[in-house]
Amino acid sequence: MNGSAPVAEAPGAVRLATPTGRRVLVTTVLGSGMALLDSTVVNVALPRIGADLDADLAVLQWTVNAYMLTLAGLILLGGALGDRYGRRRIFLVGVVWFAVASFLCGLAPNAGVLVTARALQGVGGALLTPGSLALIQATFHPDDRARAVGAWSGLGGVAAAVGPFLGGWLVDGPGWRWVFWLNVPLAVLCVPVALRSVPESRDPRAHGRFDVTGAVLAALCLGAVTYALIEAPDAGASPAVVTAAVAGVLLGVAFWLWERRRPDPMLPLSIFSSRQFTAVNVVTLCVYAAFGGFFFLAVLQLQISVGYSALAAGTALLPTTMLMLLFSSRAGDLGTRIGPRIPLTVGPLLCAAGLLLMARVAEGASYWRDVLPALVVMGAGMVVLVAPLTATVLASVDVGRAGLASGINNAAARAAGLVAVAALPLLAGLDPHDYRSPDRFTDAFRSAMVICALLLVVGGLIAWGTVRSDALEPEAPGGPERCHAGCRTHCAVSAPPLDPGEEPAAAPPSGRGGP
Repeated sequence: MNGSAPVAEAPGAVRLATPTGRRVLVTTVLGSGMALLDSTVVNVALPRIGADLDADLAVLQWTVNAYMLTLAGLILLGGALGDRYGRRRIFLVGVVWFAVASFLCGLAPNAGVLVTARALQGVGGALLTPGSLALIQATFHPDDRARAVGAWSGLGGVAAAVGPFLGGWLVDGPGWRWVFWLNVPLAVLCVPVALRSVPESRDPRAHGRFDVTGAVLAALCLGAVTYALIEAPDAGASPAVVTAAVAGVLLGVAFWLWERRRPDPMLPLSIFSSRQFTAVNVVTLCVYAAFGGFFFLAVLQLQISVGYSALAAGTALLPTTMLMLLFSSRAGDLGTRIGPRIPLTVGPLLCAAGLLLMARVAEGASYWRDVLPALVVMGAGMVVLVAPLTATVLASVDVGRAGLASGINNAAARAAGLVAVAALPLLAGLDPHDYRSPDRFTDAFRSAMVICALLLVVGGLIAWGTVRSDALEPEAPGGPERCHAGCRTHCAVSAPPLDPGEEPAAAPPSGRGGP
């Protein structure tokens, strides 16, 4: 990235109130906003994509999952590349890559090109997503870092909340291709500002040995399992489906063995020696599988069965993200005061109740009587759940591994959503060629909502039985320091936020310091 104007401030010295500080904040919000928007606007466009490309349900599943597959498989590697080769450099590579892939998505003449471009988009997302917050942490002066992270998470939350509405407006107006082309002007704004204003930074402890094999094995494992689940409703137990399922299991075993033996793995298995960390990630798998299935199917149900336009369907989902935008910070404070066990139990149960209410939504449903109450209950559960979940993940490991723990939790949530989008139509008995039938889709939607609600109940019960109420309290004197979450606003519905956390202030001699 040579040839740009020199940057006056050094890493760790930029103040938030300066013009440079504001430009750095804008750059990182634009970059992360691209990925946040994409996680919400594309779902709204799926019915129109299916009609325009004459695609069956399997293509719509791959439109979502091709992106999630490469993003979930490569996001840990993307963070390591930024630490080694420069966070600004890798962030900008990700922004440009994401924009080019988005442009190709918008040009796609058929389903095959669209799915391939979506997979490329996920690679760009894996490069820019971890880099956005890493730039904030590395660039700003320590005295301004917490406020900068708060502003970044708040503005990112606005982008996530606006996403469904904006996506619906674009689909009903210029067309679904503009859902992808929207990323191009954002990248055009982001890149020159970053080149001029964001100082480069690296982790001096990072080395050039990357676990590329581990990342490839993880992506291939998820890809094989996804293929088997998506193709099974149409092909049954065909040789291709069975081969993919067996290959997915074998690749998963190979990934585990590789990570176990490699001296510097992408996923250090030793981190799971923390029973609390392992338990919270099991809860994450349950709840984000349910969330991924819900947000994939809900916009389809509202458009196919209830008859909403894309704009109406996108607007209908706003209450969930608006509740998270307004109250997630307070939920984080509540979790700190009362402990995470109750929020991580009550939150999934509330979400389960919301999904059971949503199962009533069918042709002729009233928004105010049927849809809105379900979304409000669902949003209230997500508010109660997400912030304490992130805080508990960070508090479950040593301070030095907080960033890794957050990355693993984020990847686990995305992988869970990926599998849910692939598996739910199969489990609900929905034929890929019948998804445009309102009656057939409604029957499958109701079954899927019950399955998702059961997953949430399981997640809540696991949290009640495994999460300690004192998980966020200070450690005993002489014990390891705990991180606490730096991001205060949580609006992304596809995964918990990537958050390396804030290191606690130095503990006083009595050992009573910490969060």
